[in-house]
Amino acid sequence: MQCSDTLSYYDSHAEEFYRNTVDAEFSAMQNFFLSKLKAGSLILDFGCGSGRDARYFLEHGYHVDLIDGSSELCKLAARYTGAKVKNMRFQELAEVDKYEGIWACSSILHLPFEELADVMLKMAVALKNDGIIYTSFKYGMFAGERNGRYFTDMTEEKFAAFISGIDGLELEVEEQWKTSDVRPGRGEEKWLNLILRKR
Repeated sequence: MQCSDTLSYYDSHAEEFYRNTVDAEFSAMQNFFLSKLKAGSLILDFGCGSGRDARYFLEHGYHVDLIDGSSELCKLAARYTGAKVKNMRFQELAEVDKYEGIWACSSILHLPFEELADVMLKMAVALKNDGIIYTSFKYGMFAGERNGRYFTDMTEEKFAAFISGIDGLELEVEEQWKTSDVRPGRGEEKWLNLILRKR
């Protein structure tokens, strides 16, 4: 399954996805990310989905660029945040030395391995020196289609091997930890969370 199929899934299930995520309690993770940034920093919400996190960052005085590959989710996120949301694919990121932080929550996990490596390089280029990325993956070794979407799951060992195999990548794992899903009834699902820093 290619990325276009995943985007089609989100376009056709946008309202349902929005309802299931927009009110999910995520402030502990949001605040942890913000604690590593200076007040008023510029953040890229890389796959903003419902706009839940971008709105939180905006309300706390940060500047946020929002992008998502699903045109339908872009509309919903724009309505929810009151901000402009750019409809673009991850592979189209072309900013250089722009962001203090990139928030890629449950988003780039939809990329196949070979595309993920290229996007990680683009994310590193878009970051300022000493900038950070937060990203998360479903925990495990699976890669492929699941519930109508493509997923690349990660464990600590799998991710370490992945980034060490990307030539020229100026990112290192600063912190990593596992959590349970915050959505109601999904607590048995585990996630790998990572803070990456540009060196």
